[in-house]
Amino acid sequence: MDKSLSRLRRARKTRARIAEQRATRLVVYRSNCHIYAQIIDPTGGKVLTSASTVEADVRSAIPNGGNVQAAVAVGKKIAERARALGIEQVAFDRSGFHYHGRVKALADAARENGLSF
Repeated sequence: MDKSLSRLRRARKTRARIAEQRATRLVVYRSNCHIYAQIIDPTGGKVLTSASTVEADVRSAIPNGGNVQAAVAVGKKIAERARALGIEQVAFDRSGFHYHGRVKALADAARENGLSF
């Protein structure tokens, strides 16, 4: 099994567990150049809000979207937008990525700015 199949297998297991809880989820996806975060409703059919390093205001503040500082900025932004919608409790869906580096930095920044998971 290669790296991508292992990641997708981990992602499937996590999403199945979150679906049983019927919780609003914070989904993180990272590529080599960018990091993306979305808040998805409990039914899984609608994106409530999102933040990423491709947005103009984040790009102007942080030129490189593939580092820990960019992940911290996206974590702050997604937490602010979620709180504006009245969402404070989410389930963290790391999409099969290991909880390390940029994924961990985004999660910690979201927690520091008011999201609990």
